[in-house]
Amino acid sequence: AAGPLARTIRSKLDAALQPTHLQVLDESPRHGGPPGAETHFSVVVVSERFAGLPPLQRHRLVHAALSAELAGPLHALAIVARTPQQWETLPSAPQTPPCLGGSKRERSNQ
Repeated sequence: AAGPLARTIRSKLDAALQPTHLQVLDESPRHGGPPGAETHFSVVVVSERFAGLPPLQRHRLVHAALSAELAGPLHALAIVARTPQQWETLPSAPQTPPCLGGSKRERSNQ
């Protein structure tokens, strides 16, 4: 079952982008947080709103829809943003990389 932040993400992206396909995946357990912490997500958003826009502009639309969450509990967000035509051609998203754990500063001091 999706947690409250996952439901909020879904609701806000539905309202802002009217996607034909939307996948919201809570990846928080892969990142070492406490149980139930909703901090790391990946989303696949397929919307006509992306037609004619470069990837950066598409990501900005997603970020704008989730600005309150990105300013608060949402620590990381991986985005795949495609038009319906692009999704027909390639109906899958790349796997997100594994979490390396810790911060960059901690890794550089080792």
